[in-house]
Amino acid sequence: QVQLVESGGGLVQAGGSLNLSCVASGRTFNTYAMGWIRQAPGKEREFVAGISWSGGSTYYADSVKGRFTISRDNAKNTIYLQMNSLKPEDTAVYYCAADRTTIATRPPFSGMDYWGKGTLVTVSS
Repeated sequence: QVQLVESGGGLVQAGGSLNLSCVASGRTFNTYAMGWIRQAPGKEREFVAGISWSGGSTYYADSVKGRFTISRDNAKNTIYLQMNSLKPEDTAVYYCAADRTTIATRPPFSGMDYWGKGTLVTVSS
């Protein structure tokens, strides 16, 4: 069993930065692919970024490529999402997810093994 707890969300002006964290419980954290999925008000969940169990492979949605960076520290059971040059359209609840194989890049996301409860990011114009 893996439990995921996100933090780092908040209110920021357009052009600003935030760094989200997701801490995982469980001794098998470093065997899971991890990622971030977001859901804006009134919209479906969408893939943001994913990272392999080793951290050697990362992948991003086109909408965030070049602005967001995903990373992980397996010694701390933590993944991060550094978000720069934030835009109002980045406003959403950001969820951390874990999967034994890979992070889905398109819906449905229901097949992923574990989810956090989310952290709200609000970008004002």
